[in-house]
Amino acid sequence: MAKSSAPKTQEKRRRLPADQAKARILEAAQKHLAEGGPDAIRLQDLASDLGISHPAILHHFGSREGLMEALEERTMTSLQADLMRPRETDDALERVHQVLAEEGHARLLAWLVLSSRRGGLELGSWHMLRTLGDAVHQERLEAGEVDVDPEDTTFTVRLIAAALFGEALIGPLLTASAGLEDDPAVSRRFRAWLARLLEGPDQPPDEEVSTG
Repeated sequence: MAKSSAPKTQEKRRRLPADQAKARILEAAQKHLAEGGPDAIRLQDLASDLGISHPAILHHFGSREGLMEALEERTMTSLQADLMRPRETDDALERVHQVLAEEGHARLLAWLVLSSRRGGLELGSWHMLRTLGDAVHQERLEAGEVDVDPEDTTFTVRLIAAALFGEALIGPLLTASAGLEDDPAVSRRFRAWLARLLEGPDQPPDEEVSTG
């Protein structure tokens, strides 16, 4: 009896556990986000990068929008944990700027919120600012501040979050509109000023921002 001469075309691809597979996809999506913004996150490109099929990504996330939401949730959860560790306020704001501006998450957040296809993020589903506000308020109490209004702390944290979000999205436009020099150092001094605002009005000022 003749033996079959049909060769094996390829070995069966080893399947990763679901959590590892999802992590690989999210890491690839993060790379594309940082390089080109939300529009650069295309399922076909991710599948090609990872050597998997397009339906495999849909299996884990349901849709492109589901992938984007999962990416944002993972990043914000990690950022919250990072900010809750003891660190200087200035360093904390620099970390937020890195995530929002350099890693592209301000643009992704804007895309999710403004997306009409799924209605954006569920309002109230994230509580990062509340958690940070509670931590900052506790620090103010431990520092000896009296008659501290919790809402004052909450509004301060909210103001700084809005400022950093706007800085990440349209920082150069805001800088030019204010008549300031288009220089990353100006943006850095702006964030240092925000850090002093959060720490209290008695903090010594840094060098003045150049208006050249």
